[in-house]
Amino acid sequence: MRRTTVVLYMICTMIITAIGTYFGMNYIEERGLVIKESSRHKEHLEKVNQIFHIILNEYVEKVDEEMLIEGAIEGMLEKLEDPYSVYLNAKQSRHFQQSLDSSFQGIGAEISEENGKIIIVAPFKNSPAEKAGIQPFDQILKVDGEDVTGLNIYEVTEKIRGKKGTTVTLEIQREGLSKPLQLEITREEIPIETVFSAVLENGEKQVGYIEITSFSRETGKDFAKHLRALEQEGISGLIIDVRGNPGGLLSSVHEVAGHFVTDKKPIVQIEYRNGKKEQILSKAKEKKPYPIVVLIDRGSASASEILAAALHEGEGYTTIGEKTFGKGTVQQQIELPDRSQVKLTTYKWLTPDGNWLHKKGLEPDIPVTQSELFNLHPLLVGEPLHRNMNNEQIEHAQHTLRSLGYQTARTDGYFDDSTEAALKRFQKDHDLPATGVLDSKTAQTMATVVRQEKQKLENDKQLMMALMYFEYGKDN
Repeated sequence: MRRTTVVLYMICTMIITAIGTYFGMNYIEERGLVIKESSRHKEHLEKVNQIFHIILNEYVEKVDEEMLIEGAIEGMLEKLEDPYSVYLNAKQSRHFQQSLDSSFQGIGAEISEENGKIIIVAPFKNSPAEKAGIQPFDQILKVDGEDVTGLNIYEVTEKIRGKKGTTVTLEIQREGLSKPLQLEITREEIPIETVFSAVLENGEKQVGYIEITSFSRETGKDFAKHLRALEQEGISGLIIDVRGNPGGLLSSVHEVAGHFVTDKKPIVQIEYRNGKKEQILSKAKEKKPYPIVVLIDRGSASASEILAAALHEGEGYTTIGEKTFGKGTVQQQIELPDRSQVKLTTYKWLTPDGNWLHKKGLEPDIPVTQSELFNLHPLLVGEPLHRNMNNEQIEHAQHTLRSLGYQTARTDGYFDDSTEAALKRFQKDHDLPATGVLDSKTAQTMATVVRQEKQKLENDKQLMMALMYFEYGKDN
């Protein structure tokens, strides 16, 4: 048996994310990747080479060599039936490296592939996608009228991305709706700001609140600053919010978890192909002197699941919300000499107790479902809608009006007298002509009011439950 050794320069990146419109770098190292080729492998490659030349020379039409090579690579990866293992040509690779900057231009949403479908994991906080009404688990059917069936997440993302100020139209299939939604979204500059904090009044006590929207290169450092500021305020408890957090870098999770998880258990375990496991440990010796609650939902994926599981299994902290997304694999990003890349799943990650959450998700200790306000469908009004009409947009409007406190007798899409009366009250309260007709101006105002109401603390059932837990829970 003869061995052939090929050395490729590789940039190795451990990415723990549902990878879509944003991803970043982690432990970056340039090293040689040694590929051992057996005689059997050589025979297989000779077969591929033979077919390549047959197609190139004998096919009825002229064929592009690069296209054939890329097709062969993509075909091998597709056979893995793993949506997270993909090939990026040089152009795609260069495009995605822009995500390493402090900002990028797009709509601000994370996408994944699930059973051949392109699925929204979560929109970014305050992004155009969030403002347009994009929700976790929405399925993207078309981008600007082009069917995305058969495209991978990078190809779809490339179509969604674009210059600031331009628009893109997504056709979305949402669970519970009979017809797809058409959403026109204006692209903006999306800053990579991932940590937000506040002090919440809870009776006579002050509770710290930190939201992590994704785990980027600066997340660990930013989190430490926010945590230090909150602790200086004398907080009596801490809420860590990873709802809608699609993941990110393992190094950032390690930095954040290291503040809370002691060295008694690993933060996370990495399982290799041969079954060998490696534990990633914290250096902390003592728990924080205050109770901690973690907020999760179905948009919490990958790295955010690692953090939630580490805090829950490692130190017994309580999780509140909904079952998480369920992604338990790790990808390495391998750069080839021509600047193209292969992103390959190389590890599984396990919780401190050795559980694999892939396609299962993490169940919350205290399940809390948000009110209908957080699940409203966007209103897409072209021609004005009025009494005695009947369609799905009227049904959406009726649910929206009821969520905002304007009661209607019906919610089935028929525009009756009570819908007209509720609409008039809404229009009057928001300085609009009280016509009782649902036009585009009224629909836009309703969408704005919904966003404002979602920002109010008292309307966030999961956050309110966390505050109640500090008052009555077992940690007090």
